[in-house]
Amino acid sequence: MTLYTCFAAHLDAALDALVVSGDLPAELERRAVTVEPPRDASHGDLATNAAMVLAKPAGTNPRALAEKIAAELEKLDEVSAVSVAGPGFINMSLTDATWRDELQAINADGDAYGRSTTGAGITVNVEYVSANPTGPMHMGHCRGAVVGDALASLLEAIGHKVVREYYVNDAGGQVDVLARSAHLRYREALGESIEIPEGLYPGEYLKPVGEKLAAEYGDKFVSAPEDEWLALFRKEAVASMLVMIKDDLAQLGIHHDLFSSEAELQAAGKPEAAEAWLREHDLVYDGVLEAPKGETPEDWEPVELPLFRSTKFGDDQDRPIRKSNGQWTYFGADLAYHFQKAQAADQLIDIWGADHAGTVKRIVAAVAALTEGKTRFDVKLVQMVRLLRAGEPVKMSKRSGNFITLADMVGEVGKDVVRFTMLTRKADAQMDFDFAKVVEASKDNPVFYVQYAHARIASLHRRAAEAGIACSTPDLSLLDTRELALVKLAAQFPRTVEGAAAAREPHRIAFYLYDLAAEFHSLWNMGNDDPSRRFLLPDNQQVTCARLSLADAIGQVIRNGLSIMGVEAVQELN
Repeated sequence: MTLYTCFAAHLDAALDALVVSGDLPAELERRAVTVEPPRDASHGDLATNAAMVLAKPAGTNPRALAEKIAAELEKLDEVSAVSVAGPGFINMSLTDATWRDELQAINADGDAYGRSTTGAGITVNVEYVSANPTGPMHMGHCRGAVVGDALASLLEAIGHKVVREYYVNDAGGQVDVLARSAHLRYREALGESIEIPEGLYPGEYLKPVGEKLAAEYGDKFVSAPEDEWLALFRKEAVASMLVMIKDDLAQLGIHHDLFSSEAELQAAGKPEAAEAWLREHDLVYDGVLEAPKGETPEDWEPVELPLFRSTKFGDDQDRPIRKSNGQWTYFGADLAYHFQKAQAADQLIDIWGADHAGTVKRIVAAVAALTEGKTRFDVKLVQMVRLLRAGEPVKMSKRSGNFITLADMVGEVGKDVVRFTMLTRKADAQMDFDFAKVVEASKDNPVFYVQYAHARIASLHRRAAEAGIACSTPDLSLLDTRELALVKLAAQFPRTVEGAAAAREPHRIAFYLYDLAAEFHSLWNMGNDDPSRRFLLPDNQQVTCARLSLADAIGQVIRNGLSIMGVEAVQELN
């Protein structure tokens, strides 16, 4: 139980006491009641909106109710003062002993501090990356990969069972283009001089695929008609690309639990099953779409298509699930895929590029229909990353074969720098990634600043050992108000984790760690002007041991936060 959940329980008990005394009705809904840090730290350590939320349904005055709640909270041993502000906000100040206890809890819990079981019993499917299997991972895929993986870890931290899934789009026209490109490389491997025409993939990453096919099949398919080799080359090329993709993602520390094939989904008749279910529930009908905007009657030929009643669930028009030739639309196949996912998970999360924003409404509508509104479904949009090198844009084009791969990026700046940097802004906000800036040793570089805090903490025990300082049971009463303020910030970590998980926003962990590191550095730097403020005082072992305990707790919280982000905490910086 975290400090905040503990005080939520205390508040609940206080409200129960008021029910017993007749000051509150028993049936009041309390879900909107919160316990959180006040916006202004000078108001205290904790604040609650209980009186503001409950006064109206209780038929009483908010401030009068706040005074009664405050009187109950004042009875708590952990509380040093309670005040009522404005129309009825309640602020509490906690005793120093309470914060010293929290410091001990951080060090005692270790890696488990910040983890909880609030999400236990709920399975969440997180689908991320899901790039077309037509080449190696490049920087266009990187941010979504990191956001999805960190979000999966964040959900695991609150007790959810998480399935990390990659949807392989291997049923569309792009894999036929891949197969034709591989066929050219196959002919090249057999000694033929080739020219890659516009529209095919020119990247050299297909050369090993061509060489493998040449070694296995010889010249059997050099002059054969396309219908004899297309399916085979498609299968072989996709398989090779998936091996490459998995290797690329592994360099970023990303491993999926499940790779689902669109081609296999269609071969298994899943779209037909989804359509049948929707027709049974009158959610698909045969109709004609309105002419697209700008089209004249002469240009538009109405065709009857099976349409999903997307407008019933908030979309702006009903959507076709098949094309006029009977093939599945992308939406029709995607609908069936989500139907399959929802049968094995309680909640679904998709991580998509921002260029797919226009299709969010229809797939949200589809999931609402297929799960009868029982499955929580979130689509998180991730903006593209603009690559810079010392402020100058880096251009890349996958079709021309000239692009920066994910492996290139990790090789240049390291996995941890890439992962942390990708989480330093909200996923739907634009981001610049400057190869020079992300390795700078400065306060303006969050990666360095947080890692530097951990490295400083790791150095303390080495230096203490060199000074002959040994600690057993530290006297935490020697920590002063400034030092306990750092404990108060560290104590917000579990609450930050739960809030970030509920909002599906892993960047909140990076923001929190930067703030925690900044406060730690500020405390550390006070020792530059005042030697008595240093963490290591060879002439005062008792104070040193208390401060080492504080530093250990901050280091533990930093490690726990970095672990969720998939970043290793360094022991020293070069």
